[in-house]
Amino acid sequence: MPIRRAFSTLGCPDLTLEGALSLASRHGIEAVELRTLEGTTDLPGLFARMGAGELRRILAGQGGVQVMSLSTSFRLVGPADADREAFLSFVPWAESLGVPWLRVFDGGEAPDPDAARLAAETLRWWRRLKDGKGWKVDVMVETHDSLVAREAIGRFCAESRGVALLWDAHNTWRRTGVHPLDLWPHIAGSVVHIHVKDSVSRASDGLPYTYVPPGDGEFPMGPLRDALMRQGYKGRVSLEWERQWHPGLAPLERALQCAAERGWW
Repeated sequence: MPIRRAFSTLGCPDLTLEGALSLASRHGIEAVELRTLEGTTDLPGLFARMGAGELRRILAGQGGVQVMSLSTSFRLVGPADADREAFLSFVPWAESLGVPWLRVFDGGEAPDPDAARLAAETLRWWRRLKDGKGWKVDVMVETHDSLVAREAIGRFCAESRGVALLWDAHNTWRRTGVHPLDLWPHIAGSVVHIHVKDSVSRASDGLPYTYVPPGDGEFPMGPLRDALMRQGYKGRVSLEWERQWHPGLAPLERALQCAAERGWW
């Protein structure tokens, strides 16, 4: 089964929605995650200025590229009322535009045995609200902060039956040293989406590693890709090119070209 590819607009933060969808179409990418557009992560504010009609016009005119998620900054561990309010401002736009997922972070710190329980409590709040309102959009929880080790992810999934995970495969690999293929069998049943990128073991830009174009680094994308294809993984694999946070990175278009030229994914 071929990889179903996507990218996050974190890699092209200054583009308009139309520009991001056009970029995806040119490179044969089927879906995008909206994280930032026109220099802002305040997507609800941007959408309000554009209007629902204009948004639908743009989405209808871009060759079938799907907006598969709106990426929020919401963390499940310890959110304040203002955090919940900001998160919920994404919901009407996801519902109006038919976007299936809202990305949220786990939150907390590793290793904190209470983080999984606290995250599960917030997830139950969301589920009660979602069911009560009849919303179609749901959340996928990124393995970002406390959920990096297999044991922590397992505790959270046990506390939150049916949870949808966004597995940041590069993040868990770099932070734990565990090969993605050693972690995958333990989390595969919960993963609906995967983030990938590439890096080398050289500190830079405040990180203990350096991001490099896909195929130039040490991330074991080939074995992971082959395993996902063999097992018929149905979710998307998304290039999260972090140019929003690391502006020295090459443009996303160049990263997509490298990935294609090198058969990286």
